[in-house]
Amino acid sequence: MMMVSDDCLVECKIDDDSDEEQINTPPPPPEFASKAPTPAPESLAPSSAPSSAPPTAPATPTPTRPVNRDPYGINRHLKVEVSDVLAEPATLRSIDLVWLYSVAGFETARIGTYRCLSLLLAVPFALLCGIFLAVLACLHVWFVVPCLQLSNTFLPCVRSLCMCAVNAFISPFCTSIALCCSQIAISLSNKDWHQMKDKETV
Repeated sequence: MMMVSDDCLVECKIDDDSDEEQINTPPPPPEFASKAPTPAPESLAPSSAPSSAPPTAPATPTPTRPVNRDPYGINRHLKVEVSDVLAEPATLRSIDLVWLYSVAGFETARIGTYRCLSLLLAVPFALLCGIFLAVLACLHVWFVVPCLQLSNTFLPCVRSLCMCAVNAFISPFCTSIALCCSQIAISLSNKDWHQMKDKETV
């Protein structure tokens, strides 16, 4: 016959006065308790206990994707690597350390020089490009397009006026001159012909 100790006995309290029946689940004895007890659901928790939200774990920062600085590939031809410049054939090989230090020096010089030059020249050149594009945009919006639109509007009228002027004045004048010149005839005699030949031979 197994004897049960008083520590294993659990006292259950039932409140009959409450409108809703509430069940309190007592904690298990220490020898049967797990390391991480599961919290009681909110529906079974007493209404008098303050509702405390469980601590949320800090949000891990999501890795951001690198910004594509050349989305349209206008400088795709500038993607130069070491293999595009330095290469050793199979028959001619230097020491491994020489090759490694050469590659590292090439990459360091290329990247470092570019960063130094961009640090000095990128902002002024970007300002100049922005000013140049702003001037072009302003000229295009306020001069080129209005001139083209006005030309498309007024050129048919000018063309009709020019055609009227040509048909009324220039065409009859040119026609009369052509008729006058059409009656001119040049005749050469044999003597004149021989004189012209003599002049050409001389």
